[in-house]
Amino acid sequence: MLSVRILLAEDVHMIRGALAALLELEPGLKVVASVERGDTILETALEVRPDVAVLDVDLPGKDGLTAAAELHEKLPSCGTLILTNLNRPGIFRRAMATRVSGFLLKDAPPDRLAQAVRSIAAGQRVIDPQLALAAWNAPSCPLSPRELQVLRHAAGGAAAAEIAGTLHLSPGTVRNYLTAIVTKFNARNRVDAIRIAEEGGWIP
Repeated sequence: MLSVRILLAEDVHMIRGALAALLELEPGLKVVASVERGDTILETALEVRPDVAVLDVDLPGKDGLTAAAELHEKLPSCGTLILTNLNRPGIFRRAMATRVSGFLLKDAPPDRLAQAVRSIAAGQRVIDPQLALAAWNAPSCPLSPRELQVLRHAAGGAAAAEIAGTLHLSPGTVRNYLTAIVTKFNARNRVDAIRIAEEGGWIP
């Protein structure tokens, strides 16, 4: 029987080691690579050619959903399983738009993880019903695509002038966007708006 080849991406060393050990205990599953940064996923996957990539949604360098979208484009033979927490249902909607193969809670039982990997390797989609229900009940993001773009840069620590240069806008326009974002979220300030967007899963 051929083994399902797995690429594992998790930034916390202890969790990454535990996940790899759990997967390796399952018959027919083999972890062929593990990485701690999102911006190394595609390069590693093109080198080792995994059947399934198990990706934490929150990774340094590049978030798991962005990496999953790159894998879908550059290595469509590799299925993607996103691991996340239940308190960020907005990410589920982003994941569906990215066309990930599966979406699973981080605290799922080990046998559920192994089953999900096998199902994805067989070409099936795996969606945790709790996540689907939470996403169904979650409010939609009130921000426009441009406002989300501005907020992502602000969340990365960029000042208004820097965001303006990157997005080819005037600093005044960027400040107006940030003010509108704070108002739409009924947030106290920009930092609070970023927190709300991150908890909603609307930005990485």
